[in-house]
Amino acid sequence: MGRSAESLTRDWLAALAHERRVSPHTLRAYGDDLARFLGFLHEHLGGAVDARALAGLSTADIRAFLTTRRAQGLGPRGVQRALAAIRGFFRYLAREGIVDNPAPRAIKSPRVARTLPRPLSEQDADRTITEAGAHDIEWLGARDVALLTLLYGMGLRISEALSLKRRDVPLGKSLAITGKGGKSRVIPVLPAVREACEAYAKKIPFTGDRNAPLFLSRRNKPMSAREAQALMQNLRGRLGLPERATPHALRHSFATHLLAGGGDLRSVQELLGHASLSTTQTYTAIDTRKLMEVYAKAHPRGR
Repeated sequence: MGRSAESLTRDWLAALAHERRVSPHTLRAYGDDLARFLGFLHEHLGGAVDARALAGLSTADIRAFLTTRRAQGLGPRGVQRALAAIRGFFRYLAREGIVDNPAPRAIKSPRVARTLPRPLSEQDADRTITEAGAHDIEWLGARDVALLTLLYGMGLRISEALSLKRRDVPLGKSLAITGKGGKSRVIPVLPAVREACEAYAKKIPFTGDRNAPLFLSRRNKPMSAREAQALMQNLRGRLGLPERATPHALRHSFATHLLAGGGDLRSVQELLGHASLSTTQTYTAIDTRKLMEVYAKAHPRGR
């Protein structure tokens, strides 16, 4: 009998974490997808799943799993991710000389309609940041303003903003950020961003060395992405903003407002850290859609 599938999964996830620097979120999602797949195979094959069983899988076996997940309510995007996890796992097994099974590569991914990013308006972005400062505890208000200003003023992902250390403040004229897949980029720092971060850093009530996290919870723990999401949820209620007003929407707003102001597509791609220009191009479709809406309402032939 070959090695257990669970043991092979642990090795694959470790390789993703250390060699490819996959984000914790993606790592957790892939781990969950593969655990579901192996659980299905245990029932489907009627026994323990090891390397030999993985080598004998057919496209029908994998399709049966994906069909089951669809029946459980998983949408096309979730099915696409589950298949990506399975393919990645089998690529690893082939590369390590453990199992070389072409079945996962023979299955087509479901088509997923590309959804447009949903940014906030310039006015709503400004209102959100201003309201974030209206906190009963002064240093927490300064923290929230600094965090949201980073997201909107530099287009950072929430994980990137929360990764900043105390040594990073005061910010210089630019900031080097390591994003997804270990990809690094340098982003200019606006005076408003620099000032917000410095104001917050001066108000932090806890001691900490240079390597301590910059953004802290009220209990002196590293601030989590969940706390940032809760912050935006609270602000949505106070300002009457739509559900799309999330921390990531501020990053979308950064890109959309830059392009609307005449920013160059390639430059925005670099600032966002997108590997593909096509990902950045989705932001141009937002302005095109708005233009067509105005055209349809204003042109005599549109009415």
